Amino acid sequence: MPSVPSELQILPMGLEDLPEVLAIEVMSFALPWTRDMFESDLERIDLAAMLVARLAEGASPAPLVGYLCAWTIVDELHINNLAVGARWRRRGIAEALLRAALEQGRRQGARRAVLEVRVSNVGAQALYRKFRFEPTGVRRRYYAQPVEDALIMECRRF
Repeated sequence: MPSVPSELQILPMGLEDLPEVLAIEVMSFALPWTRDMFESDLERIDLAAMLVARLAEGASPAPLVGYLCAWTIVDELHINNLAVGARWRRRGIAEALLRAALEQGRRQGARRAVLEVRVSNVGAQALYRKFRFEPTGVRRRYYAQPVEDALIMECRRF
């Protein structure tokens, strides 16, 4: 498996990132978030952690290859959305984004992290297990298109 590109930068997401974020979002999910949803989270700087991964390889602007959206509510970090462009998957970019989000959550007082993932998405589940997420429940029929259960995963040791 290729390693994380050495020129990868994890940065706060801004409005200027949304065209690239939305392009990855639409290609990654059957029911993608809308621009309004991303903008709403970007306005909640007290709650939301919005991160992008960019390759600083000399191109200007550096290409955006992935993003992560999370909320910190009291002592819980909730991972809402994580995606990497198809061309850049399996190179450690999702790991780098998740690591950065967990660190940011820790700095904001989170003592546990929670997320939902499709029960069929074993690749994502393997990633989360690398970070000590464990299954804690199931949300029946949580996802649409196709209808599918969500596995709730939680990490208390990060």
